[in-house]
This record gives sequence, structure tokens and C-alpha cells, in this order.
Amino acid sequence: MLNRVVLVGRLTKDPELRYTPNGVAVANFTLAVNRPFTNQQGDREADFINIVIWRRQAENVANYLKKGSLAGVDGRMQTRSYENNQGQRVYVTEVMAESVQFLESRNASQNRDEFPDNTFGQQGFQNPNEQSKQKKDFRNDDPFSNDGQTIDISDDDLPF
Repeated sequence: MLNRVVLVGRLTKDPELRYTPNGVAVANFTLAVNRPFTNQQGDREADFINIVIWRRQAENVANYLKKGSLAGVDGRMQTRSYENNQGQRVYVTEVMAESVQFLESRNASQNRDEFPDNTFGQQGFQNPNEQSKQKKDFRNDDPFSNDGQTIDISDDDLPF
């Protein structure tokens, strides 16, 4: 059997850090994950998924992530239930994170708040003035092109 969840999204609010009576850290946050399609009105919808992380990583999440931060989560789905004050059984489904990856720098999330119209790439925040300087012609960066020259490789260099 397999129970594995991998998500990438943005936090909907700052993580909530608590400690158990034994002093173990636990953090809760909600991750907004875009769906890969649009609805009939052309709007992209998102799922809001509850995440729980424990121990040192919980403290790291609480210290370094905030509302709007881009994060990757790897973990497993878990369902639990409890009885509320009205005596009704309440079921909760959440992701128990085994690891959380911070997918943008702290400066990127701060700059996104200060300059919401700027562009974000996989490298995080990029100032539009710097983007034009960083553009390259990647067609000439093909590591497998040899420009018609022979490649000198000995059999000892091959891994197989």
C-alpha cells in the first residue's frame, strides 16, 4: 500500500506553532495549491490543504515561512476524528508532512509584498530592470553540441 503526498503551493496565513505537554513542537498551516485547469468562467481554482509538521522542522517553518510563502511539502495523508462540544463526530483529513522545502528566498517573499506587480520565476523575485540583463540566448548553451568536432572519450571514462 502507498500513502504519499507531494504538494507545492503558497501559505494562506502564518504557520501556527504550539508545543505538546512533553515539549515537542508542532506547526499547522494551510497550503493553497492551484488546480491545473480553469473553471467555466476561466478562473483558476485552488485547493486549501491543511498541513501538520512536527519537531525541529515545525520550528523552522514557523520561523521562516509566512503568509504567501511558496513551499513544497512531502508527506502522507491522515484522517482523524473527534467528538465536538455538541456530541457530533467530526472528521479531519490533513497531510502529515515529513519534510517542507522553502521554495523561494526570504527576500523574494518580502519583495513580493512590497512590489506585487513584479515578476517571479523559479529563482524567486526578479526586479524587472535586472531581468533584461539576465536574459540569455539558451540555444547556444547546448552541452551536447560539438560543432562538428569529434569528441575524445576513452572507454575508462564511461560509467558502463
